[in-house]
Amino acid sequence: MKTTLIFTLLLTLHVNMLKAQQCPIVPKPVEYTANPGYFYFKPTSYILVNDMASFMDAVTFRDMSIKFHSLPLKTVREEIYPSHYIEVSYDSTLMIPDGGYTMLITEEKITIIGKNKGGVFYGLMSLLQMTESKFTNQFQVPCAGISDFPQFQYRGMHLDCSRHFFTVDEVKMYIDYLALYKMNTFHWHLTDDQGWRIEIKQYPKLTSVGAYRTGTMKGHYRDQQYDTINYGGYYTQKEISEVVKYAKNRNITIIPEIEMPGHCAAALAAYPELGCIADTTYSVGQAWGVYKEAFCPKPETFEFLYRVLDEVMALFPSQYIHIGGDEVEKDQWMHCDYCQQLIKEKNLVDEHGLQGYFTKTIAEYVQSKGRNIIGWDEILTNDLPQQAAIMSWRGVNGGIDAARAGHYAVMTPGSHCYFDYYQGLPYQEPLAIGGYIPLQKVYEYHPIPDALTPEESKYILGAQGNLWTEYIPNFDQVEYMVIPRMLALSEVLWTPDTARNYADFMRRLSTQFELLGRVDCHYSKSAFGIIPEVLPTDDFNGVRIALRTWDNTTGFEYQYEDTSKNSPAVFGGAFSKGIYTAPFIVNESYSLIIPEDYKHPEVKLRLLFNKATGKKITLKTPPAQQYSGSGAFSLVDGINASLYPSWSGNEWLGFSGTNLNCTIDLGAVDTIMAVSAGFLEDKTSWIYLPSSMEISVSLDGKKFTRIGIVPVVKDDRAITNGIYKFDPTAARYVRIIANNIGTIPQGNPGAGNKAWLFVDEVHIR
Repeated sequence: MKTTLIFTLLLTLHVNMLKAQQCPIVPKPVEYTANPGYFYFKPTSYILVNDMASFMDAVTFRDMSIKFHSLPLKTVREEIYPSHYIEVSYDSTLMIPDGGYTMLITEEKITIIGKNKGGVFYGLMSLLQMTESKFTNQFQVPCAGISDFPQFQYRGMHLDCSRHFFTVDEVKMYIDYLALYKMNTFHWHLTDDQGWRIEIKQYPKLTSVGAYRTGTMKGHYRDQQYDTINYGGYYTQKEISEVVKYAKNRNITIIPEIEMPGHCAAALAAYPELGCIADTTYSVGQAWGVYKEAFCPKPETFEFLYRVLDEVMALFPSQYIHIGGDEVEKDQWMHCDYCQQLIKEKNLVDEHGLQGYFTKTIAEYVQSKGRNIIGWDEILTNDLPQQAAIMSWRGVNGGIDAARAGHYAVMTPGSHCYFDYYQGLPYQEPLAIGGYIPLQKVYEYHPIPDALTPEESKYILGAQGNLWTEYIPNFDQVEYMVIPRMLALSEVLWTPDTARNYADFMRRLSTQFELLGRVDCHYSKSAFGIIPEVLPTDDFNGVRIALRTWDNTTGFEYQYEDTSKNSPAVFGGAFSKGIYTAPFIVNESYSLIIPEDYKHPEVKLRLLFNKATGKKITLKTPPAQQYSGSGAFSLVDGINASLYPSWSGNEWLGFSGTNLNCTIDLGAVDTIMAVSAGFLEDKTSWIYLPSSMEISVSLDGKKFTRIGIVPVVKDDRAITNGIYKFDPTAARYVRIIANNIGTIPQGNPGAGNKAWLFVDEVHIR
């Protein structure tokens, strides 16, 4: 008995030791072997470098060690003490891919050998993450062996500094976060309608005028409220050079973006003669959304852009220069005599062909300087120069088309890579533009589309997370929106698919939060909260409620209120208490609250039942991937979508250019007299009400009879309930067709593109 107890204690101690030495690194290394013991830093510990490249990496690591750990280290060229030092070097013959490294941590020494392209630096970033401080100013690293290298050559993050301006120090901190998690590209969005942020010496009014707006939209853009505060700022060329050097020392390339031919209101406010409309006063944009302004493609405009690009290319040594090219409104071109004449002279089909001509002209100039352009997927045309690259943001099709045409592509689809979308329950989050991309969805992303062949897949360089800052007024919120989703994307781009595991990632994320807390990072903890899910039952009678956590925790307390079908559930009534152990079924309107505690914010769930709630539903055409909610069941789950603080992509089904066509099986023949569905209108986001809604019924699911068709008319709210009332009718199956308007009409944001149709809860009475 005593022997068994001793064995058990030793086994427990051994397991705890191994647990303490589990890999803490993000992104997870390709190979990691934990070994017994620790390397302890001493006051005499130092970094021994063997070449100039590793010396620069070591100096940057020293600076970041001071920032994140308050751990000072000397950098030397010759060994000064026989133990407790870090030795770094490059070896181009190392048998691992470019950017890789090997690291061996023993109790006496840490050795890092890097392949070219930053291998030593990436090893040092892993070391920085592994460094522990159990006691004040006492640092240690668990012994281990690591062999590691990236899966994708392009690992990027974007930051919009036009809508809101961030200081040089804040941009540097952003770059530090990228470096810490082995991102190697920073896409710096420097110009847009709401502000021009880069000094161009030949055109000083770009910053004296274009860098400042006289007011800014307050709240969500549906409210159309503004302040009158003069807002702006810009980066001098000296500051730009400083940031470029800072990034280079962290093995990060900066790709600047100069928007053209659209998103240029700030530039036209400074130099209105570059627009299409004579004697027009342009202004720097105060509102969010897409503007009608576009550069007029005349010789003086191209000359202006050439000179701007000359100064930009002198500051940024990147191979690619981003020219934007997205969301170009064609209205002003359509009414411009010069543009119409140019279309005829160049034998172009229309204004879209004119944008292709514009893009090709700029691309050829950039190529003449030894560089290449990259742009959003709208620039992809048949005559786009082969060296030009694409960023696929409107889904994955842009990347597929680019790869098949022999263009390199960076995947940045709104379905997984837009970090300005909500990441937690909207009522728990700061105001955002809309949409819903939780941490796990980012982690599950695969950058290479399934539609591509292995040969075509070679053109997918990698992926990028985008942070547009309409609703991000300060750097604290930048951190909140980016972290930890950037960490998830870093692992997608670095770690082999076979080695990735979300539960393991979440375990390591807890360790990363400790490290990030050392620099007061305002990261989001939403992924560690409780997410209520409403699911169908096996017999489609009622709904199943699940309260999910990342690690499937149960046993927490919740409060609930049952209400009759004739009395909608409201928060604030007489609630009972329950302990959550497993998903449970409810058959009538229901309210649930999980009170806030130190682990998670308050959770609320409100279900309103009708005859459609919980029933079997099928869709003829699936929704778009980025707005797929819980699938078709989202329309009958009893949850009515809300607008406050703004609409969220987890509550709506979105159809791009296609109709809603759904059929609901009530389970048995019943008498019905009204059908309604919720539709969202948000024209700035290209979301339009359907032109009409058709209702048909059936007794057998085969032969349907149309009850009627009704136009969907906007009421005084952004959410409109399309409703059709009729005489009592016997039906088991109810079919609803909501007709998408198809193409966005001219004069509206996104004109000429497919309109979005957003649908929520179906009600049947």
